[in-house]
This record gives sequence, structure tokens and C-alpha cells, in this order.
Amino acid sequence: MKQAGLGTILFGILCIPPLTAYMESIMLLHMLVQLPLLILAGCLIGKPVINKFHTFFTHWNTNGIPGIIIFVFITMYWMLPRAIDEAVTIDLVELFKFIGLPIVGLCLRDSWKKLQTLGKSFIFLNYLSMFGLMAWLYIDSPIQICNNYLETQQKVLGWGFLVITIWMILYLLQAVFTDHSEKT
Repeated sequence: MKQAGLGTILFGILCIPPLTAYMESIMLLHMLVQLPLLILAGCLIGKPVINKFHTFFTHWNTNGIPGIIIFVFITMYWMLPRAIDEAVTIDLVELFKFIGLPIVGLCLRDSWKKLQTLGKSFIFLNYLSMFGLMAWLYIDSPIQICNNYLETQQKVLGWGFLVITIWMILYLLQAVFTDHSEKT
């Protein structure tokens, strides 16, 4: 229950209008802080929800694939520059962000432990390539992609995506070159 309380507090803090407006005014904070924190809030709130509706999640998300598909599609949508623009200007899209991303966190929490190693590796490598592509898109774009953000903010976001990509590669290398025999 501690995690659910922390998740609820985090979600409540993220819904405070001045904080929301501030985070959405800076593209890096919007994409790489606010959106992941909304997913984290859903992940933290997810444990009691999954326990309460255990039979539903057991039947609906038996092997973790339906939940991870929802996770992938919604997070891919939020990587689109147009989605970020619309979240700032269209209230319904912002409402979708504040409802959809915590649900994504809930789906991730339920699905990740059910996926096999191959599925987890596939998702990890998919996001590695997506973050690398987003870094290239935002850094190398000669024009302003988002209407609500300056071109310099786009480039800063691109460098943020590049840092995340490098961290993911380093994590992958560390996982490949460490001894996992003690775990088995």
C-alpha cells in the first residue's frame, strides 16, 4: 500500500496546474520527465489494482502480451512530435495523457513479470532503437518540428534522447559481459 500511496501523491502533484504548465513549457521536461513520471505513478498505483482485479488480469493478460502491446502503442504515440504539440493545445489530448499514461504504467507492471526473456529483450531493443531514432530526428532536423517549442528545445530533447540511448547501450553491454550463473 505504500507504493500505491506514493503513486497517488505523485499523480496528484503532476496534476497541479502550475506545475503541469511549467513542465509543458519546456520540451525536455515534458517528454523526459512528465511523461515517464505519469507512467511511474500508474506503475506504483498498479499493485493494489492488480490484486483487487486479479481474475480480470489473469484472464485478460495471461502471458503479458496484451498489456505490453498497449504499453508499446501508447508510448509510441507520445513519442510523436504532433502528440506533444496537441497535448499543450488540445484539452482532450492532455486528458488522454493524464489517463492513458498511468494505465500504461499499470499494464507495464502487470505484463513485465509475465513476459519471457525473449519478449523483454525484444521490448528493450525496440525502445533502444526508438530512442536512438528520436535523438537523430530532434538533433538533426533542420526545421522546427513542434509548433509550441523552439528549435533549440528540440535539439536539447534530442541530446536527452541520445543520453538515454547511450545509457541503454551501456546497460546492455554490462548485462552481456557479466556473469549470471549465480542467479540460476
